Amino acid sequence: MKVHILDDWFDTLRSLPSFDLLAGHEVTVWTDHQPDETVLADRLQDADCVVLFRERTKVTRGLLERLPNLRLISQRGAYPHVDVAACTDNGVLLCSNKGADGANHAAAELTFALILAAMRQLPQQMASAKAGNWQMGVGRSLRGRRLGLYGYGRIGRVVADYARAFGMEVVWWGSDAGRTRAKGDGETVAESRQAFFGTCDVVSLHLRLTPETRGSVTAEDLSAMPPRSILVNTSRAGLIAEGALLQALNAGHLGTAAVDVFDTEPLTNPNDPLLSHPKLIATPHIGFVTEDEFDKQFADIFAQVNAYAAGAPIHMINPSVYVP
Repeated sequence: MKVHILDDWFDTLRSLPSFDLLAGHEVTVWTDHQPDETVLADRLQDADCVVLFRERTKVTRGLLERLPNLRLISQRGAYPHVDVAACTDNGVLLCSNKGADGANHAAAELTFALILAAMRQLPQQMASAKAGNWQMGVGRSLRGRRLGLYGYGRIGRVVADYARAFGMEVVWWGSDAGRTRAKGDGETVAESRQAFFGTCDVVSLHLRLTPETRGSVTAEDLSAMPPRSILVNTSRAGLIAEGALLQALNAGHLGTAAVDVFDTEPLTNPNDPLLSHPKLIATPHIGFVTEDEFDKQFADIFAQVNAYAAGAPIHMINPSVYVP
């Protein structure tokens, strides 16, 4: 099959063990991001299969209608960036392992790194030292402080383990079902939403972004947080109501926000009001960006390509289009 891989910005995949799974296919790797749909369609004219790199490229009806040779899209996880109905209408099978085993430890590690960075003022202290000014302030310890985790999922539970190793108290919030599961596992669940946001030193978000969870964290929630508290978001920017985070930082409702995700990505404007805010610590959506995590994820993605080529596709999202 002619397999095209999109958005491998640092040409990482060819160096990973999982890439060997594509031996026998004619593989093209694109190392830039192409937002122009016309140019992208021209690039992919001969593609039998397109491999997506997370949510970096949107697959629209307009793009699909320009790709008459395309038979398969292979990716991993949720797919809000893919028009599934258009895939079906154009006879393109979407395969995505949504229920992949195990937590994303890379994302959990970055989450805790951001917590440490915010509490110990690491970006500011590093900048001060490099500027020849030595110390710039006094940070805070984690031991004895309360970490609130919003969303009782696999990544959140790994973060909870890290927090306990540092001597933090862990409390949970989430959907009714999530809170029930947490209680069933013997975890501490906040008495109320107000108590969750109002008593935690650090709140970290660990929800999938769906129509139901979009805007889950409101301006009212953020205004309830203690003035020196920290909000961490390595999940999706859309979990926070539009504009609410910047409003909270400007109003002094938060001490610091530490985020890996933004409403617009890639965000390359250094003067963006949120990105440039003095109370914001930011990383450029690198929660999943490690060689180890890439190898794990793309082993699944490439296995889907091979399963399709062998006539036994797996993880089909729109199976009605597949004709053996």
